[in-house]
Amino acid sequence: MLSADARRPAPGGAGWSGWPLRWAALVAAAGVLVLAGCGVSAERVPREVTPPQGPFPAVGSPAPAATESGTVVQRLCYVRDDRLVVVNRRVRALPTAREQIELLLDGPVAGEQGDRLTSALTGVNVVTDVRVADGEATVAVGERLAGTGRNDEVLAFGQIVCTLTSRADVDRVAFVQGGQRLGVPRADGSLSTGPLTAADYAAMVSPR
Repeated sequence: MLSADARRPAPGGAGWSGWPLRWAALVAAAGVLVLAGCGVSAERVPREVTPPQGPFPAVGSPAPAATESGTVVQRLCYVRDDRLVVVNRRVRALPTAREQIELLLDGPVAGEQGDRLTSALTGVNVVTDVRVADGEATVAVGERLAGTGRNDEVLAFGQIVCTLTSRADVDRVAFVQGGQRLGVPRADGSLSTGPLTAADYAAMVSPR
């Protein structure tokens, strides 16, 4: 049996001039068979392909989670039956700490009043200033929350602490009056001049 080299025409010999053409034809035919095997039909005339519009997400990047567009949850603490109740309101943008306390001082809206919610912060000159720095909110109060109409001031201070510590930028609250730290009653009745946290009033929070 002749080897492949023996069967191939020698350069310059008879039939050599047609050998490159026959070889190219075999390669082209093989390419057509491969494309056919992949389910891709061959085209005789090249055509222009328009690429799809970008941009394209990075490979492996997670799809964004579906959210309620344009709203955030704002938490305010009111009172029902001498207990603290957390109310969630949806707003377009989260207000500042001072604006949130002003909303708290405005009291429950009509729908919340229908749910028997009230407020211990109904007097004038109750809160005069609110500042936040390094996770601590400093609340300046006037007349020791006088005029609230309640003998027990625990609920009034609890409303403020409960509301402010629901914010991502506040984890503790201190109270001052006339530039001096104020002794504030906690849920257990003890006074504290140090910063207060939600845990200090957790025993007073009622399920919604």
